[in-house]
Amino acid sequence: MNGIALRILLGDQAKYIGLIFGIAFSTMLMSNQISIFVGLMLRTAGQILDAREADIWVMDPRVEYVDEIEPMTDMQLDRVRGVDGVDWAVPFFKGLTVAHTRDGMLQQIILLGVDDATLTGVAPRLVLGSVEDLKQPDAMIIDRAGFQFMWPGEEPGIGKVVELNDHRAVIIGISDASAPFTTYPIVYTKYSSARNYVGRTRKQMSIVLVHARQGVDTRLLAQQITIETGLKALTWREFTRATIGYYLRRTGIPVNFGITVALGFIVGAAVVGQTFYIFVLENLRQFGALKAMGVPNGTILRMVLLQAMVVAGIGYAIGIGLCAGFFFEITSRVSIDLRGFELPLEVAIGTACTVLVIIVIASFASLRKVMVVDPAIVFRG
Repeated sequence: MNGIALRILLGDQAKYIGLIFGIAFSTMLMSNQISIFVGLMLRTAGQILDAREADIWVMDPRVEYVDEIEPMTDMQLDRVRGVDGVDWAVPFFKGLTVAHTRDGMLQQIILLGVDDATLTGVAPRLVLGSVEDLKQPDAMIIDRAGFQFMWPGEEPGIGKVVELNDHRAVIIGISDASAPFTTYPIVYTKYSSARNYVGRTRKQMSIVLVHARQGVDTRLLAQQITIETGLKALTWREFTRATIGYYLRRTGIPVNFGITVALGFIVGAAVVGQTFYIFVLENLRQFGALKAMGVPNGTILRMVLLQAMVVAGIGYAIGIGLCAGFFFEITSRVSIDLRGFELPLEVAIGTACTVLVIIVIASFASLRKVMVVDPAIVFRG
């Protein structure tokens, strides 16, 4: 019976292709938009995810997300270090400034100052140079995409000189840092150098990065730091969620992407549902003939579901393949500033479940027609 079901399905090539196209289009649209949305949200917390040595981020109580910085005094660092359970705590600077190249170009950059001694907080992936070279005077590391923004058309290299607020800085390394939400270059330098570049004030420390002692629960330690210092202390996972949550609440990104995904679902369900319904109606005589030969309803039900699953499986495979190919092309060949966008496994699985819902909706009305078809339809004109 399965072979008969497939021959019925393949017998109408136009509707067969239309069903596959509807599923493929819906799959491509939903998985593409959800993946881009996930990629954008992860970009908002890129600097947190890159500083994996730190278990806890300590900041001013009013700070809600990583791009909203309220400076603290250096005295707060000593208070954090005094909390029982802290293995080490180091200062971290984050700010925006303008870099001047010798070619006369101006470029806004994200300036990150890491602890002079430990260099904690630098992106772990370097394309050129060594993190230890950052201890040299006036040294800085720039991300690969940022280098191409500032020197378009040139291959990434070290030795370039830039000026930050009348201070000279030399590029000694190229990092593969996570893409930021904005397209500004990411520059790492020593904490002391960062303070000189932006101009010294009474409050300059942005964040305290903390590592817990072995065996200490990081969430409990964060709570203890908050109790003893009055500062906000969050684990890196909590701070990541807080940052992403801020953008979800304060921007129209979720609504815009949600509308597109909903349209993909609605269009897919409507096109596939209508096409599959017409397909079944046009083949009622075949199903009626099977009933006249004594084929039970359960077998016919399995035949219709097999047809639906074949269409769903092929359409989903084409759609998810197109989505994966799209991200491969744009991230590896189109533009480096689109790096970080990919098709997560969770999105692929979620889209598969959604396609299953679409095909169930499409099959529901058709199944009723098949179940109540009169075998005598075979003998009617």
